[in-house]
Amino acid sequence: MTQVHTRSAAAPAAAGPAARNKVSHAREALTGWIFVLPFVVLLVAFLLLPMAYALKLSLYRSTLIEGEHFALFENYTQAFQDPLVRQGVLRVIIFGLVQTPVMIGLALLAALLIDHATSRFSRIFRLAAFVPYAVPVVIGTLMWGFLYSKDTGPLSFLGVDFLSGGTVLASLGNIVTWQWAGYNMIVLYAALQGLPREVYESAKIDGAGPAQIAWRIKTPMISSAIILATLFTILGTLQFFTEPLILQPLNPGSITQHYTPNVYAFNQAFSFQQYNYSAAISFLLGAVVFVGSYIFLFATRKRSAL
Repeated sequence: MTQVHTRSAAAPAAAGPAARNKVSHAREALTGWIFVLPFVVLLVAFLLLPMAYALKLSLYRSTLIEGEHFALFENYTQAFQDPLVRQGVLRVIIFGLVQTPVMIGLALLAALLIDHATSRFSRIFRLAAFVPYAVPVVIGTLMWGFLYSKDTGPLSFLGVDFLSGGTVLASLGNIVTWQWAGYNMIVLYAALQGLPREVYESAKIDGAGPAQIAWRIKTPMISSAIILATLFTILGTLQFFTEPLILQPLNPGSITQHYTPNVYAFNQAFSFQQYNYSAAISFLLGAVVFVGSYIFLFATRKRSAL
């Protein structure tokens, strides 16, 4: 009887630490969810619910005779067959194929130069290159619109119409590069700062010059950062919207209402009240962005950890 009583009394004592651990883990989990909850609420309220509503709109059609009715993929079929959508998609793809290497190349060159420099002027240059990113896109585009003006702009003496049909895409690319090259430079410069300096010293001892160190040592070692910056640039160029929309009143003949898929979807919704068709165009563009990003990540999977 004594042994039975001793075992029964020891059982709760042995279960005590396990129970306390469970309570502690439950409190930690609850604390984590409390911290995550604001992000989850914002994600659901401002991303998932609007996307779900836009998806619903894209599956319906609204006419004066029939009203709103379920159309399944009719809007998507119309968008696939719309030559204006195809022209816009082709234009942003060409824009991205040219502008992305130029921007990333300039950002990488600037990051390598700043990383090599040790004077106080490198800090000033770093700040100056990052300032355009701090300027709101709308304000920066309006500023460049004034500079591009062939009548009152300070560049009018060149005799070039920067917003004509033959030069407008390059002019828009210049604005985007001016706005975002500094941001990409900071990303690449931060990656360079994390590299071990001993590697550079070993290369110098072996007779490598600054150019060889930059091209054959630094650049391969930050390939993941370069790929990440390139991915962000691809995502941005395929969703090209603000710059052409702001500059459209300056030359409507060159920057049309269907200049990019985003501009076309915007005008379909807010100029012609075709909300259902606009939602379908937006989701098609999202599919193009997803496919383009996946192809890029798949092609660079061996060089990055993404």
